[in-house]
Amino acid sequence: MGNLGLQRVDESVAAKHPALRQYAACQSHAFMKGIGAFLAGSGAAFAVQKLVNKKLPYALQYNLLLSVAAGSLASYMVTKTETQKCSDFWIYLETGKSPQEHTMADGLSQPTESLSPEDAERVAPPVRRNKYGDIVE
Repeated sequence: MGNLGLQRVDESVAAKHPALRQYAACQSHAFMKGIGAFLAGSGAAFAVQKLVNKKLPYALQYNLLLSVAAGSLASYMVTKTETQKCSDFWIYLETGKSPQEHTMADGLSQPTESLSPEDAERVAPPVRRNKYGDIVE
């Protein structure tokens, strides 16, 4: 058994996935960035609220609540983005192709959120709606 951070990994798994250490390091880095984003987001929100509190006074508990909520949102966004990068990196290391190349090679359609706006229109043209929200052909 080999060690991967604090976890012990079976030798057969480590041999089957030689890029496991790089992926684990990437994920660890992504989570640390998320923690940093939480601290930075909370601190920035707290500082902004201190300035606003002079004009519009409210209790400290709401200041802390809003700061934690802002930090959590920042942390979620950063961690989600970085984790997706790690997943793409893992696919690249395992297959030698980017996720986009991999889906195109398999003949699967690519998710439109990862396409440029021009490419997304070619794949799925925009839906036209009238002023009531009904789809217009």
